[in-house]
Amino acid sequence: MAQHNEIGKQGEERAARYLEQKGYQILERNFRHQQSEIDLIARKDKTMLFVEVKTRSNLSFGNPEEFVSYTKVRLIKRAAEHYIYAKDWHHDIRFDIVAVTLANEQIQVKHIEDAFY
Repeated sequence: MAQHNEIGKQGEERAARYLEQKGYQILERNFRHQQSEIDLIARKDKTMLFVEVKTRSNLSFGNPEEFVSYTKVRLIKRAAEHYIYAKDWHHDIRFDIVAVTLANEQIQVKHIEDAFY
């Protein structure tokens, strides 16, 4: 497996653990709909989160959250719409980013709530 894929998996695992520690229940990992993918779908009370996880091994080119493109947001929203309809969800939703930095043997997790609409 390529190193960037391994770093991405580590970041997703860290993000899931972080959310669970904050009281969220992880419902899905790597949910796919057509060409769209949502890294994590979580729930807390009556709010469902659609989470994009961005992981970087260094900050030389910027913070991880800066790499969520407009196209990616559009794809996440499309997959979320499908998921909401399939699950007949009628409560609140939120789109979050969890930025994970794995650098210098230190791990930083930054949770950005309502990252996009």
